[in-house]
Amino acid sequence: MDLSKGYLDFQVNKLVLQLAKASQTVTQLKLNGDTSFDYTPDELLLKRAKNSFYHLGDINIALKRKDNTWVKYSSAENRKDVIPLETEAGQLSKADITSTLNEIPLKVVRIWERLDEDLVLRFHIENNTTDDIEIGGLGIPMIFNNNMDWKSLDVAHHDNLFFDPYIGLDAGYLQVNRLHGLGESLLVLPLVNTPFEAYNPLNTDPTPKSITFEGFHEWVIHSKAYAQTDWAGVEQWNKPTATTLKKGESKDFALRFVLSPNIKQVENKLIEKKRPVAVGAPGYLIAMDAPAKLFIKHVQRIKDIEIYPANSLSLKKLKNTKNGWTQYIVEGNTWGRSRVTVTYADGSKQSINYKVIKSEKDVVNDLGNFLTTQQWYENPTDLFGRSPSVISYDYEEKRLITQESRAWYAGLSDEAGAASWLAAMMKQILQPNPQEISKLKRFADETMFNRIQHRSGDKQYGVVKSLFYYEPDSFPKGTYSDSINYKTWSAWPKKEADNIGRSYNYPHVTAAHWVLYRLARNYNNLIPEDQWKTHLERAYRTVVAMVEFAPHYAQFGQMEGSIFLITLSDLRREGLDDWANHLEKLMRDRAMHWKTLNYPFGSEMPWDSTGQEEVYLWSRYFGFDDKAQVTLNAILAYAPNIPHWGYHGSARRYWDFVYGGKLSRIERQLHHYGSALNAIPVLTEYRSNPDDFYLLRVGHAGMMGALANVTEDGFGPAAFHSYPSTLANDGISGDYGSGFYGYAVNSGTYVIDHPEFGWLAFSGNLVENKNNIHVEIKTASKARIFFASEEAWINLDAGEVNKFIFDKKSKSITLELGGTEFINNFLLNINEESGYIIPDSEKDSLGRYIIPKTSTSIVLKKKG
Repeated sequence: MDLSKGYLDFQVNKLVLQLAKASQTVTQLKLNGDTSFDYTPDELLLKRAKNSFYHLGDINIALKRKDNTWVKYSSAENRKDVIPLETEAGQLSKADITSTLNEIPLKVVRIWERLDEDLVLRFHIENNTTDDIEIGGLGIPMIFNNNMDWKSLDVAHHDNLFFDPYIGLDAGYLQVNRLHGLGESLLVLPLVNTPFEAYNPLNTDPTPKSITFEGFHEWVIHSKAYAQTDWAGVEQWNKPTATTLKKGESKDFALRFVLSPNIKQVENKLIEKKRPVAVGAPGYLIAMDAPAKLFIKHVQRIKDIEIYPANSLSLKKLKNTKNGWTQYIVEGNTWGRSRVTVTYADGSKQSINYKVIKSEKDVVNDLGNFLTTQQWYENPTDLFGRSPSVISYDYEEKRLITQESRAWYAGLSDEAGAASWLAAMMKQILQPNPQEISKLKRFADETMFNRIQHRSGDKQYGVVKSLFYYEPDSFPKGTYSDSINYKTWSAWPKKEADNIGRSYNYPHVTAAHWVLYRLARNYNNLIPEDQWKTHLERAYRTVVAMVEFAPHYAQFGQMEGSIFLITLSDLRREGLDDWANHLEKLMRDRAMHWKTLNYPFGSEMPWDSTGQEEVYLWSRYFGFDDKAQVTLNAILAYAPNIPHWGYHGSARRYWDFVYGGKLSRIERQLHHYGSALNAIPVLTEYRSNPDDFYLLRVGHAGMMGALANVTEDGFGPAAFHSYPSTLANDGISGDYGSGFYGYAVNSGTYVIDHPEFGWLAFSGNLVENKNNIHVEIKTASKARIFFASEEAWINLDAGEVNKFIFDKKSKSITLELGGTEFINNFLLNINEESGYIIPDSEKDSLGRYIIPKTSTSIVLKKKG
């Protein structure tokens, strides 16, 4: 691409566009008034102005003629100067780009134009041959600046973008957000013959992918050629299609670039542009015992609805809302992926991808069973001291992972090693099981607080990086498999495995100690009741040890770092003020450091979505509200509100298949552990702003992301692969448990009265009658309920709520109770701000209402 031939400059409303004359592809796309920011990777323009590097304005085509073979063409592969053409009214530039498509048997003209206030990219494709030509691959590269190579966090948050697809056919769109989450969101919308059928990684682009660059993708309009070749055998999000150009025929394909005022206004902007908009409540992950609602705003009449696979879902139409949203009840019938395709009167289509799962309770119990049976490792002769434990697992090969070149996978620490036993521990908070707890108590006593964590000595409470390591000279021949390549940095020697300086290993252990504390404190005959203080002290001292032994990484927010605040809260409730004061001081020192940073989201990676959970919570706790808001804005930039189960609330992560997966590659991960962890601050913020429906939708979807990929038999994988060549769970357990932690401490039923959609329950089944609202509680624990209208946050430390009943007139709340097997009494917390009390009921020393276990219901009333 010869940049020396100059540039063409245009302005379309707030967008400032620059094209290279030689190629008429985009070299700059800026906002008027903010010239320091560019939507394109402008700083790499000179390096990328070469063959095979994609730019906005390129096109990929796969076609076949009589020989029945798909042949691929790309305008980026072998660039030649395009031929400028005379523009017509509304057109900014026009060029015949056939010359740069490697002797393609079609004529291709690209036009940049203005439509109303929006920029449009149009391709006009003509078949001037004597044959019919089938176009089975048609993709438009979406080249925006997501490359953070060598940038500080401040520079990256100014320069860079994240973009996520709604792969929803004619209703689809690409949403492009700035890292800081502020300002306009750029939307790419279908305009003419450009259904968003698939989203394909551009892996032939030579720009090196890494933890600071996810890579580019293309908007795929037709995918039949790829489905028959590169993606063969993989069930796609949408049915692959092709289009045939008969001899002498031509066809236009156009995309529209639209600015939404901000992230939360995207749907309003789509409605303004007369695009169909779908809103799922709670979302697109449907538990079989909890039907959802679907609301669609559309201009064209709905002509037909198709469900694939047939009968996997049931849709029942309800009365339209007051402002004309079409409303459906959606029930999940068959476990697994499902697709709803809506056909409108003008022939346009909208697809919505759902996932049907078992009930939340069943998923959690299946997970606990799988972890403590299939993933249970019992080997008294294990040379690395890992027995007994819940260890990493390869689901594809149905085997325990006891050896790996990435030492931590088999070493019971780091996320990919600790996550399985962490998930098994956290499960007990939701659904305690005596048989599982018996095994986990052995693990905690013999393996965790003995080998993973130093039990005594000058390193007491320090947590090692891995129990497994590679030192063949220290063990008998045959200890290590010859089929594994141990000649890599990740095959740690013992010295590295014994290192206690990685702070990220400490929250897992803290959480396990805390679980044992809660089980001992609140239940009977699961953990010796007199040991509760010992377990809480160990949780506290683990946090202190992190700051002492791992000060470098402790300066950053930790994944599962919310457990430190939970531990502090329990120390306060128990009256252990000396420990609480010490812990609070250590955490304040860390938060004060974050307060000095513009974007305190660093980690051992240059950019991360790991620490936001903890940074938000401590910033909020210490009154650093501006920093909490900065953190929340950043989360909303990478956790999209898109009508697709895989992307809805799915916090961005794209490198952990390398550090915690089996199919190791840089790739957008769907419902990696970041989804449920980042949902903690989002839902926390929602409970302070219960009118913000956007926060509830994103937060609940992220929270449910922890259950989205669990298999029917209870295996929890690292994440779901988004590449269309795969579209499946990763094969190993990886770091799954960190996300499940997020579900365990954050899941709840949310009951709201929406001004347009009426009464809704997230993780509950709601029935409204004249006087009351009835909600069956459907979370795994049945222990947390937020009632938005009264800002009431109800939590049980012991026992369950089967049903929530709100009396509209008196505003009283009745809770029907259950789950009494392992408790002495129900232990219930109500936030004071709600104004609710339980008259004539006593509280214990921790401030909890004590409800006799013989009670079947209890009534909450407003004070006064």
